Amino acid sequence: MEVLGRLLAMLAVLLLGTGLRSSGLLNAARTARLNATAYYVALPALVFVATYDQSIGELLSAELLAGSLIVVFATGAIAWLAHRNRFSRGRRSVAIIQSYHSNLGYLGLPLVAATFDARVTAIASVVLGFVTLIQLPLTIVVLSTFSGADAAIGRELRNLATNPVLGALVAGLAIGAAGLPVPAPAATGLDALGALALPLALLCVGAALQVDSPSLSLEATGSVVALKLGCMPLLAWGVFSLLAVDAATFTASVVMLGMPTAVSTYVYASELGGDAEFASLNVFVTTVASVATLFVLITVIG
Repeated sequence: MEVLGRLLAMLAVLLLGTGLRSSGLLNAARTARLNATAYYVALPALVFVATYDQSIGELLSAELLAGSLIVVFATGAIAWLAHRNRFSRGRRSVAIIQSYHSNLGYLGLPLVAATFDARVTAIASVVLGFVTLIQLPLTIVVLSTFSGADAAIGRELRNLATNPVLGALVAGLAIGAAGLPVPAPAATGLDALGALALPLALLCVGAALQVDSPSLSLEATGSVVALKLGCMPLLAWGVFSLLAVDAATFTASVVMLGMPTAVSTYVYASELGGDAEFASLNVFVTTVASVATLFVLITVIG
């Protein structure tokens, strides 16, 4: 019941963000400030606190990296097979990317940190960093291939290099590997900032969620939900079971890869010729539906 209560509270804050946007209280400028606070302050603090006192050898493993790579590309391949010769090119490209592109930063890591212990959270931070490096370039390539858009892949890769969350991950792993101490007051302050990551991220995601009824297609959206919230975590479960990883790595990997579709897929669809309205609808539906699927997933992993 504790997990269900936490997920329902997450849904409540998410819908609060949507309601505040609809009422005008959370306008574009305020949402941007909240987003900047979450992205540049709270999430990096959470990642750093999760990793700075962990051994890099215990967090990074060939099985973790290989398993994540297999799950992302296998889900993408299944999505391509499921959606080929269906829908328009713009809608097809969005259906493919939203089947594997997970919301790891704004929902995944904060939820793991609020639900599991420090070791699982540290490994989830590594999953966040590594899978982001996979899914972001893959999403840009898929969208630009279908639309023929001139994607600035080099610019996006440079943005990744200056990503504050990835920078905090590298710093945390480096300090953990060197065994350097972090002063207690600094650790306490960063821990307090990291605790803000989930509520801030949920408000930002909620403010970005939109439903455009003309773009509604039960078949198309249903297939994205089934692949993202059903196929991908089941595939992760099978792959990491076969790789015989330890319990913490299994838990972190499966839960993180079971997250809903990232809000950023709507942004990339808008910029690179995808069906933006369809993308926005799918982000909303997968996020709301994930409350039920994550409850089942977390309960079964237990």
